[in-house]
Amino acid sequence: MENVRHLIIGAGITGLATAAFLRDPDYLVLEADTQIGGYCKTITKDGFVWDYSGHFFHFKHPDIEAWLRARMAGQNIRVVEKKTFIAYGDRKIDFPFQKNIHQLPQDEFIECLHDVYFAKDASPSASGGPANFKEMLYARFGRGIAEKFLIPYNEKLYACDLATLDKDAMGRFFPHANLTEIVRNMRAPDNASYNATFTYPEGGAIEYVKAIAREVLPHNIALEEALVGIDLRTRVAKTTKREVHYERLVSSAPFHRLVELCGLPHDASAFSWNKVLVFNLGFDRKGARDVHWVYYPNRARSFYRIGYYDNIFDTDRMSLYVELGYARDAPVDIPSALARVLADLEAEGVTSGHRLVAHHAVVMDPAYVHITRESMAEHRRLSRILQAHGIYSAGRYGGWTYCSIEDNIVEAKALAADFEP
Repeated sequence: MENVRHLIIGAGITGLATAAFLRDPDYLVLEADTQIGGYCKTITKDGFVWDYSGHFFHFKHPDIEAWLRARMAGQNIRVVEKKTFIAYGDRKIDFPFQKNIHQLPQDEFIECLHDVYFAKDASPSASGGPANFKEMLYARFGRGIAEKFLIPYNEKLYACDLATLDKDAMGRFFPHANLTEIVRNMRAPDNASYNATFTYPEGGAIEYVKAIAREVLPHNIALEEALVGIDLRTRVAKTTKREVHYERLVSSAPFHRLVELCGLPHDASAFSWNKVLVFNLGFDRKGARDVHWVYYPNRARSFYRIGYYDNIFDTDRMSLYVELGYARDAPVDIPSALARVLADLEAEGVTSGHRLVAHHAVVMDPAYVHITRESMAEHRRLSRILQAHGIYSAGRYGGWTYCSIEDNIVEAKALAADFEP
């Protein structure tokens, strides 16, 4: 039996950051994969640099950004003012949609403006307010804005009925706007959001992972070693290779999976999620310039978002990430999906006779967790039990939440501080 004070599950951003900020060197990081990074892995192929998805970093905490940059000597890091659009018919509407309805054809603009003005009169009142995410969209923005963009886009992303999600499922990341802000934006554009600027290293998102890992003792990371069970009473974790006794355990694994490994009775139906198929595509020549990502609410298109890596460092060949949302149990046929994506890119004018010269695909499962009243209540209940046994579930999937990569680092830093004697 091995003994360790701090056992950390997962060598992604959250797990590595927890280890990096611990002053106590008595820790062990377990990672089932062959390499560190989690969903922030980077792939290089035929001169293209891609991530598992569009991981662009948005910093609110200068100290966190400075801490990372101090460990990235020699890495070319670009700070970019984002340019994002919504593909709507034959137009590109500035994001967010709700603040730029004046860019729609006149009849649709009038429809949206009318509906948002009278939305307050149609909002649910018997229950004291919107009961779910879909009701919130109708109540705040009216039918026009909701049905032209907010509902179709988010249903493609989450791959579920938005009425099943909590009204605050996206938290601070949802771009709210009231009528005054919408009207003001017609004359004085202000489309700033939490990610108005982003940073990206030339070597890909993995460079941020490597920066964190530089503060982690290499011999304290165990790759290709998966957690298979936890005995809450004895505080013993069983892996594919050994048994480890711990004082505290920090897990960034999906919360429902952690609960199963602990053998805790729980309501499994409270936890649902979607999966996302990500294609990274490299073409023989340049495409559109002055755009970083585009949203596609059109249900006739297979993808909900595409992003342009090549416009960050202005490389000479178009390099895209393309994201497709799937229900949790839906089959994913990658060759068929790729053929459909290429046809859709051509139909949207993203490509115009471009030749695909390199590609990569990954299924992120889970991708976006479904935040519901049931999931929040069950997460709170089970977290109290786990913490009573020295187990802390953190990160996007451990916290069963919607958050940024920086949020994961901030949370990990706070956890490490709490563990100090």
